[in-house]
Amino acid sequence: MSAIVGERIVHKSFPSITRHRLALYCGASGDHNPIHIDTDFARAAGMADVVAHGMLSMAWVGRLLTNWAPQRELREFSVRFTELTHVGERIVCTGRVAEKLQRNGDRLVRVAVATANEEGEVKVAGDAYLSLP
Repeated sequence: MSAIVGERIVHKSFPSITRHRLALYCGASGDHNPIHIDTDFARAAGMADVVAHGMLSMAWVGRLLTNWAPQRELREFSVRFTELTHVGERIVCTGRVAEKLQRNGDRLVRVAVATANEEGEVKVAGDAYLSLP
């Protein structure tokens, strides 16, 4: 793992959000909230269509991080959900080394992470702390 402050870590693009992908995520996560799978329910709630799970985007960011560094090095990971992710959007996950620091004798790197659609609208933003070998 390279850890140069300002360095962009490997970014990852995902296929367009589909109803099928949302249904699969419902089964895998146990999150069967109808706002994610029932168009009539979503419309009754004032939305044009169903929306993706925020935790699906967070899982993709987790994959980005563990493709960059071994999972055992991940110490903290948190995000804020900033915008809804809609069916048909293609999501790109990005990360940038924001700083190096020490905490309780552990050498860490903070990575600023985000997901965005093709237009650059940020859907999820946060930070991850990983231990440096």
